[in-house]
Amino acid sequence: MRTYLECIPCFARQALNVAQAVTDDPEVQQAVMRKVLREIAEMDLSLSPPAMGQFIHRVVRQTTGNSDPYHEIKETFNQLALSMYPRFKRRVEESADPLEMATRLAIAGNIIDFGAKHSLTKEDVSRTLAEALETPLPPEPLGTFRREIADAASILYLGDNAGEIVFDRLLIEKLPRERTTFVVRGSPVINDATLRDAEQAGVAGLVEVIDNGSDAPGTIIEDCSAEFRDRFAEADLIIAKGQGNYETLNETDLPIFYLLKVKCPVIARDIGCPVGSALLVDGRKCAGRAKR
Repeated sequence: MRTYLECIPCFARQALNVAQAVTDDPEVQQAVMRKVLREIAEMDLSLSPPAMGQFIHRVVRQTTGNSDPYHEIKETFNQLALSMYPRFKRRVEESADPLEMATRLAIAGNIIDFGAKHSLTKEDVSRTLAEALETPLPPEPLGTFRREIADAASILYLGDNAGEIVFDRLLIEKLPRERTTFVVRGSPVINDATLRDAEQAGVAGLVEVIDNGSDAPGTIIEDCSAEFRDRFAEADLIIAKGQGNYETLNETDLPIFYLLKVKCPVIARDIGCPVGSALLVDGRKCAGRAKR
């Protein structure tokens, strides 16, 4: 998916928000913004938004000297999600269709996204999860998703954000664990999950966890490690969480299911749904539309 003009203010906002969060020094904040605005002015709009985000957040980290500007936010939302986990695990187990309920809650967890949203509260997360409890997924593509999980010899689950991965854990517990590998980012970018977050969330104790070798807030295949590229090419089923994975993979005609909350008008327009939608999307249909 290419970058649109509407993405540009979002990049600038992200840079300003994180610069203000990590330093009170106005000179450093100004240096961040000047460098980011120069990057934005020269950006190739044919690249995906996460490719642009990768460059911009490298500038932020290098200029501020902070290798993980969202560390405290990630810790806070990991702990928040873990405090909620027992209650929602019970709801999954008591559900008439545990896989469907776990999928709903995994999608709802995608609200924990500090790239798309500059602020998020406990109340925002609680409200989104409560809505998920009351809103069943459509029979299709849920039926296809269920069948492909059963048939897949290998499942690659591409994670997205810290905190969110606790709710991914609910779904992972309903997958064939011996056939499932969970993937995190290779190094910190925004509040995306890394190996440390997977360990805190308890995911590392359930299934194999690998990182993709990249610091992009999405999955840019050519930027990922050889190990990840091999796993990606060989997977029978790929579960991709969040907007960043959708933006970088939506022209791929592999067996991918996207699970996401639509938080951006650009994504809403591309998929054809309202902002705020909770989606389980068969990616092969997206790829066909993208290539027309």
